[in-house]
Amino acid sequence: GAFKKVIEHFGRLDIVVNNAGVNNEKDWESTIQINLTSVIRGTYLGLEYMRKGNGGDGGVIINISSLAGLMPAAFQPVYCATKHGVIGFTRSIALAASMENYGVRLNTICPGFVNTPILQSIDKEENMGQYYSYKDEIKNMMQFYGVMDPSIIAEGLITIIEDDTLNGEVMKITASQGIHFQQYGQTPFTSSKR
Repeated sequence: GAFKKVIEHFGRLDIVVNNAGVNNEKDWESTIQINLTSVIRGTYLGLEYMRKGNGGDGGVIINISSLAGLMPAAFQPVYCATKHGVIGFTRSIALAASMENYGVRLNTICPGFVNTPILQSIDKEENMGQYYSYKDEIKNMMQFYGVMDPSIIAEGLITIIEDDTLNGEVMKITASQGIHFQQYGQTPFTSSKR
């Protein structure tokens, strides 16, 4: 597959970015497969090829979620659930990778509204299904919160790649506050002592 080809060409795999995102509340099973299942699959593949003790040199895996993964969204319950899942999975697998000394850091980026094709999906009834009637509220939210250029997401990506202290973190990127991190309380069960 793709991971093997990268290793054959470059000799190693250092960075994996799982950036899966569709908004389709009508075909919700497909949304779950794309937004969550593929991220889990990509993460496990990345760990397989990058983890120390399995022939890898370590590295970083960045899973793209959304601010919708940190709060409820009445107009996108399935999308919201998948993005919550990405955050929970990434934080959990980051703990496991640290405890097992894989040498792989795993983090999540949660952008607000970004000027990408997914924004056009809110205008399509075939995507929004029964939540299509919320399209004006969504547009008002976009106007209120602002729509960002993808380049600020790239800045966040570079920050995570370069900062070796970041593991299990959830980076939020918003038009109003730029790049900042979600604050969580102490995480239980972080010791590698069993």
